Amino acid sequence: MPKPVPLPRLASVPPADPPYDEHDAGAVTRPAPHPGTYPGTYGALALAPPPRSPGTPTDERRLRGLGQALAEILAGRRPPETVAGRLTERAYRELVRAGKMIEAERPPLTGLPHVQRPREGVIEMCLLVHCGPRSHVLAVRLERQGVQWLVTEFETA
Repeated sequence: MPKPVPLPRLASVPPADPPYDEHDAGAVTRPAPHPGTYPGTYGALALAPPPRSPGTPTDERRLRGLGQALAEILAGRRPPETVAGRLTERAYRELVRAGKMIEAERPPLTGLPHVQRPREGVIEMCLLVHCGPRSHVLAVRLERQGVQWLVTEFETA
C-alpha cells in the first residue's frame, strides 16, 4: 500500500496585474510554471511538504490555506492561476467559469476546516468564510491522484 502523501503548503503570492486577459476571458488555459521558481513548485504552491515531527497534528493548516486561496479567488481577490496545479482540469475550468461568487466588503478569512475522510485517498472539508456582515461556506473535496492531492469538487453558498 502506498505511503500517504501530505498536502502541499501554500505560500503568499504577489498580486497579479491583471489577473486575466479581458478579451480572452472565454478561453480556459492552465498557465505554465513561472520562470525562476525552484524545483518542486508550481507558481507559488510548494509541492513538497515541510518537515514534520512525530505527533504533529493533521494537515488542517494546509487545508485551511488551500481553502483560503479558493475563497480569495471566488471573492475576486486572487487570480485562479495561483492554484491551477492543485485542481484537476475539470475543477480548474469550473473555478475559472464560476468567477466571482462571493460578495465581500473586505478580504475573506476562512475559519478552521471541518474535515472528513470518507475513504482512503479522499478528504472532504468545509470552511466558514468570513467576509463582512454575511458569511459564506465553502465545501471542497480532494482526492489523492498518484503522489499529489488535487481538488476535484468545490461548492460555495
